[in-house]
Amino acid sequence: QVQLVESGGGLVQAGGSLRLSCAASGRTFSIYTMGWFRQAPGKVRDFVALISSTGGRTYYADSVKGRFTISRDNAKNTVYLQMNSLKPEDTAVYYCAVQRSGGFFTTGVDDYGPWGQGTQVTVSS
Repeated sequence: QVQLVESGGGLVQAGGSLRLSCAASGRTFSIYTMGWFRQAPGKVRDFVALISSTGGRTYYADSVKGRFTISRDNAKNTVYLQMNSLKPEDTAVYYCAVQRSGGFFTTGVDDYGPWGQGTQVTVSS
């Protein structure tokens, strides 16, 4: 069972940048497609980005396309989310998760798990 720990969140002004990390335990990390999701207060958990097991394919939500970049380092068992040009509406708890079912473009939360504990990102205007 893969265990995930997110880090790198914080408070940043609009237009700023943050890089989130998701460290995974377990020797099978490199075989999984990984995803980033976010959940704002009072809202459902939404898909942000996903990356294939080798890192060769990525897919983004329209709301972050061109601003966020997902990447991974399988030697370090880590997936990253570089977030640039942040907006107040990006404020949320960000989670990483393993894609456990569905095809590569699967973005529903029910097809992902286990989840990390999340890291808070707050963007001030």
